[in-house]
Amino acid sequence: MKIDHIGIAVSNLEEAIQTYETVLNTPCYKREVVEGEKVDTAFFKTGESKVELLGGTSADSVISKYISKRGEGIHHIAFEVDDIRKEMARLESEGFTLLNSEPKSGADNKLVAFLHPKEQHGVLVELCQSRK
Repeated sequence: MKIDHIGIAVSNLEEAIQTYETVLNTPCYKREVVEGEKVDTAFFKTGESKVELLGGTSADSVISKYISKRGEGIHHIAFEVDDIRKEMARLESEGFTLLNSEPKSGADNKLVAFLHPKEQHGVLVELCQSRK
């Protein structure tokens, strides 16, 4: 398992892209809207991992609700796995709470599943698997 990306919730995606292009000294290499989650994403490569900026596309999106409750900042840490269903079953058998029972489509051509943050010391953990 390796860190695939760190997701950062932002209020203004365009401003955040400019900020991170300057901080990371690299351009945003990919933009993608995930309609099912009502989120607009922007990706930056940082070594072997990525930074994913997340902006809500509507006031009722998960990201918009997150920002209104907690403010901007780190939203999740994503770990790349080879077999997401196997990892979901393993973690559930270890007593962790999954936020979704089946993997769902995420950005960057990934299948994703989330673990409840209460069991990760307040950190939302995403498992992600590249689609083949």
